[in-house]
Amino acid sequence: MSAPRPPAEPRLAALSPGAEPLEHEALLRRLSFTGVDLAGAEAEAVEFEQCRFTRTPLASAVLDQPRFTDCLAEHCDWANARLTKPALTRTRFVQVRLTGAQCTAGTLRDVTFDGCRADLAAFRFSSFAHVRFVDCKLTGADFTGADLRRAEFAGCDLSAAQFSDAKCAGARFTDCDLSGLGGVLSLAGATIAADDLAALSQTFARALGITVVPAGR
Repeated sequence: MSAPRPPAEPRLAALSPGAEPLEHEALLRRLSFTGVDLAGAEAEAVEFEQCRFTRTPLASAVLDQPRFTDCLAEHCDWANARLTKPALTRTRFVQVRLTGAQCTAGTLRDVTFDGCRADLAAFRFSSFAHVRFVDCKLTGADFTGADLRRAEFAGCDLSAAQFSDAKCAGARFTDCDLSGLGGVLSLAGATIAADDLAALSQTFARALGITVVPAGR
C-alpha cells in the first residue's frame, strides 16, 4: 500500500451559472452554484462534473449514489446531508459545515477537506485514497470500517472519533487531538506524531486492559 500523497486539485474550466433543481440521474457539468438553496433536495445518481458550490446549502439533502468529479465547495452548509455510496474524485471542500453529515460506503479519491467542521459526521465503510483533512473539527466523527490507508489528518480535532475496524496502516496523523479515540487498536500501522501519541497513551492502556497508577504507588 503506497503512502498518502497530496490530493490532486479539481480541474475547473469556465463555468456557467447553475440553478437547476436536482433531478434523478441528472448530469450537471461546468456549473457554478452561488447562493443556490439545495437544502433538503432528494435525488438518485446525480452527477456533478467541474462544478463549484459557493455559499450553497445542501443541508439535510438525501443523495443516493451521487458523483462529484473536479468539484469545489466553499463556505457551504451541508450539515446532516445524507450521501449514500457517493463517489468523489478531485474534489475540495473549504470551510464547509458537515456536522452530522453521512458519507457511507463511499469512494473518495484525491479529496481535500480544508478547515471544515465535520463533528459527528459519519464516513462508515468508505474508502479513502489520497484524501487529506486539514484543520478540521472531527469531534465524534465515525470512521468505522473505513479504509484510511492512504489518508492524512493534519491539525485536526479527532477527540472521541470512532475508528473501530478501520484499516489505518499507512495513514498519517500530525498535530491532531486524538483524546478519547474509539477503536484505538485499529490504528496499527499508522504514522503518528510523537506529541499526538503521548495523548493516546491512556487510551491505549485502557484498550489493552492496563491499569495506570501514579508513580511511586
